[in-house]
Amino acid sequence: MTSESPTLSAVIVDYHAGPALEDCVASLEANGVRDVVVVDNAAPGTARAALARRRATVVEPGRNLGYGRGVNRGAAAAAPSRYLLVTNPDVVVHAGALDALVAFLEERSDVAIAGPLIVRPDGTVYPSQRVFPNVWLAATHALLAPWWPTNPATRRYRSPRADGTVDWVSGACFVIRRDAFEAVGGFDERYFMFAEDMDLCWRVRARGFGVAAVEGAVVTHVEGVSRRGVSRAMVIAHHASALRFEAQTSRGWRRALLPVAALVLGLRLSVLTLRAGRGGGVD
Repeated sequence: MTSESPTLSAVIVDYHAGPALEDCVASLEANGVRDVVVVDNAAPGTARAALARRRATVVEPGRNLGYGRGVNRGAAAAAPSRYLLVTNPDVVVHAGALDALVAFLEERSDVAIAGPLIVRPDGTVYPSQRVFPNVWLAATHALLAPWWPTNPATRRYRSPRADGTVDWVSGACFVIRRDAFEAVGGFDERYFMFAEDMDLCWRVRARGFGVAAVEGAVVTHVEGVSRRGVSRAMVIAHHASALRFEAQTSRGWRRALLPVAALVLGLRLSVLTLRAGRGGGVD
């Protein structure tokens, strides 16, 4: 990508990512992205200080808007490009990754969202390709994952569907067609954090578009940089968002099971909040 062909704008929502934010923007610059918008959800001036050596438009709302609302504000401030890259501030984009994502979308007019292969700093793969959970899958994953990360339900949830397609990709990093993003109204701002990416993919798919993972596009994600020190608040937000998604998307007989979903999530929240309070963190 070049400045002569600004087909992609990037939006980053920052919250005290510090040096990681500069690394992220540097990787975007190395990949030819010239339109970078950073929404500073921390105290005004925090992102500007981290980006003293980088070119980026910084939006300072003066408070923590949450992830989805922050992305929406960033998208409104970005250039009217054909594609929009949404990425966490602790992501480093590998060479050629954005070209691969855009090329895929150029070839596949039926797909609106393309996510990269996300790896951790140690090279292990982050499970960024997931299926929409049914009640059984969601409950089993919620109850077992904190103690048995490789249980069958979690493996099923964190994998492509049997036909090789993807229900949704992680909001840590993806490229979306700008017209599709605007058609669905961007992120649902009722989600403060977590599940807003699942909800966005759900609504995009409801419009008849596909969601895909592009294995040839690779990024490294240093997980949780912006969430350190606020684990209790984040685990509460995580469970509230999961319940909101289930309430918004369940139909027919599934709606009768909403109290069960609330009970399961409440039990899991109680246990994980206790763990977080003791310094155990949240996975």
